[in-house]
Amino acid sequence: MRWIKLYRYEMELVHPFRTHAGIVRMREGILVQVVDEHNREGWGEGVAFTTPFYTHETVQSSWDMLTEHFIPVLKQWNIQHPTDIARHLTIFQGNQMAKAAMEAAVWDLYAKQQQKSLSKLIGGTKGEIAAGVVLGLQDDIEKLLPLYKEAGYRRFKLKVQKGKERNRLELASRYVPTDELMFDGNGAYDEQDMDHLLSLDDLGLMMIEQPFRPGDYYLHAQLQKRMKTPICLDESIESYNDADQALRFQSCQVINIKIGRVGGMTEAIRIHHLCASKGVPVWCGGMLETGISRAHNIALASLSNFTIPGDISASNRYWHKDVIVPEVQLIKGMIHVPHRNGIGYDVNKAFLSTITTDVYFHEFK
Repeated sequence: MRWIKLYRYEMELVHPFRTHAGIVRMREGILVQVVDEHNREGWGEGVAFTTPFYTHETVQSSWDMLTEHFIPVLKQWNIQHPTDIARHLTIFQGNQMAKAAMEAAVWDLYAKQQQKSLSKLIGGTKGEIAAGVVLGLQDDIEKLLPLYKEAGYRRFKLKVQKGKERNRLELASRYVPTDELMFDGNGAYDEQDMDHLLSLDDLGLMMIEQPFRPGDYYLHAQLQKRMKTPICLDESIESYNDADQALRFQSCQVINIKIGRVGGMTEAIRIHHLCASKGVPVWCGGMLETGISRAHNIALASLSNFTIPGDISASNRYWHKDVIVPEVQLIKGMIHVPHRNGIGYDVNKAFLSTITTDVYFHEFK
């Protein structure tokens, strides 16, 4: 690498996105650009949020880790392959999203250097992937679900309020089949809610995502033993070891893999392979990210064991204008996996300049 540049950005969502923790109207994040001696570019994205409501990381903490710790030591390492980034960064604890941001840019650059699409480079086998969609608490189910169903989305995830899930889910089931419907618990439940969760088993949902706190494999295992509805883990899985523990304890029947949450593409691929070897299906989660991270997700979801539609919606689901060209499009419920080198999309630098709020530049000499 010749140099690396960070862009801190702010983009307005098409619709405010409400979860149990609050409302997101403006998405703040970090884009990472790496350039080699032949001016080939690689792009990645830091997907932490402004506040630590999803994990402990924030945009500011990711920025600080990248600028003060990760980037300054890069020149000390002999990077021959993107997996070397993941291996060297193990000397730092946590900060998975900051690690994933830097590694993603290197994966894109390396794929371009090898003149391969990122999908083919990591072993992807699919030419297109099925898309799912998420509805926040403020979203009008009766208005939006028919539109999303008509657009071809294959899986529908609802944000819910504890104790009010049934009404929202039964309303949604008027428009989409229950085996395409799920809800996200976001870790809001505890042991006292066990019977309440069990009472929802009769709905025949596709899955319930992360009902208990992150890392609580015991309660998830107890619920899964008593419930036919598959339990999916999200926030609990920050590494290969976490996924291994969850499967050993039989805490779930499905795992949601997010590149940012697990520390990068290298770890995401390892988790995919582990789950495939155990016959456990996976799907690719989303983080209200720009098209750069979405492109990495598309490549990841082209792996064979991503059998459940992920949170890889069209660009216009969230953005008035995306930072990539062409934007991600949904065609009859499917998203095309690019064949071009790298992530397969170009960055609209003119537009990026209009949303950038801060820049960091480091040249490797």
